[in-house]
Amino acid sequence: MKLSFFTMPIHPLGKPYAQSFAEDREAFLLADKLGFAEAYCGEHTTDKAEIITSCVAFLASLAYETKNIRLGTGTVNLPNSHPARVAAEVAMLDHMLEGRLNFGISPGGLMSDAEIFGSMDKDRNAMFLECINMVLEIWAGEAPYNLKGEFWDISTERTMMPEIGQGEIIKPFQAPHPPIVGTAVAPFSKGVTAMAARGWQPISANFLMPKWAATHWPNYVEGCKQGGYTPDYADWRVAKNICVAEDMDTARAYARDPGSPYVHYYSQLLTKLREGGRLNLFKNDQSMPDDDVTLDYVLDRLVIHGDPQSVADQILALREQTGRFDHLVYAGHDWTDYDLGRNSMILMGEKVMPILDEATKSETPYSAS
Repeated sequence: MKLSFFTMPIHPLGKPYAQSFAEDREAFLLADKLGFAEAYCGEHTTDKAEIITSCVAFLASLAYETKNIRLGTGTVNLPNSHPARVAAEVAMLDHMLEGRLNFGISPGGLMSDAEIFGSMDKDRNAMFLECINMVLEIWAGEAPYNLKGEFWDISTERTMMPEIGQGEIIKPFQAPHPPIVGTAVAPFSKGVTAMAARGWQPISANFLMPKWAATHWPNYVEGCKQGGYTPDYADWRVAKNICVAEDMDTARAYARDPGSPYVHYYSQLLTKLREGGRLNLFKNDQSMPDDDVTLDYVLDRLVIHGDPQSVADQILALREQTGRFDHLVYAGHDWTDYDLGRNSMILMGEKVMPILDEATKSETPYSAS
């Protein structure tokens, strides 16, 4: 089983930004040292708790300090971004990483970002598709491009000077482009099918109930079938909130007591989703009243915590709920307690993963039959 890392950390308000950025970077460096396969970070522009405003800029700061891990934008919010800038910056980052880049994309979910960029009342899904299609056309084509869409027009025809290189965007290091990964947050997500049909790979979000994450694999398989691709359990990434400690009491306290980063994360997320009318993500039964979606209800179902053996057992039980996946994504949170935050990652890599590898070693590759 592969282990990767994803974080859009919700930091406590008032915590010094410099400290938060330094700890976020340290988590990525630690993941590389521990042998994590991939590490992703998200981006938001208008949030004082979720403070990484550019995942490309953040990952660029890690390009020459990481050695083996693949880094991923998780995600570039395409409706808030000009396709030419996305194509240029992602290609640059791919060269800085010499091909260790995954290109994570999404429509973005923070409404204050949509408002500030003027896309709140537009068809953001249409903007998302137009943007990624233009990015791919830029990478596959040649200047001056001359792309015309509903939301963007792109050309350098009037100002090109090819003899000196002016007017052309560099192509990525990886040919034809970095692997494309998309987040899946909705039950029975049709986006998963559409992504898989284009050869893209899904990450089922860490705030999605296992019951709904289970709906993604059949859609992924269907999309692979449509696009002529072979499904792979390792290409379905399932993200989970995990807190590992040396003993059960310490793990429970760090996962659930006041001041816990997991409590803080879901307190913020619950507020945002309630305001946005999206509490259905937290409901196993869609007829459940909104008032019953309490913080404890969410934490009980979405945060795995315990000592290494207990955490391994809970992850194996999770696979019974979601169906088999061979790529677990450890969701990073603020290191409210620096030592416990770091140690959770270390125990995950050094203690939990060997148990999971032993338990799953006899499993066979996917077969359509």
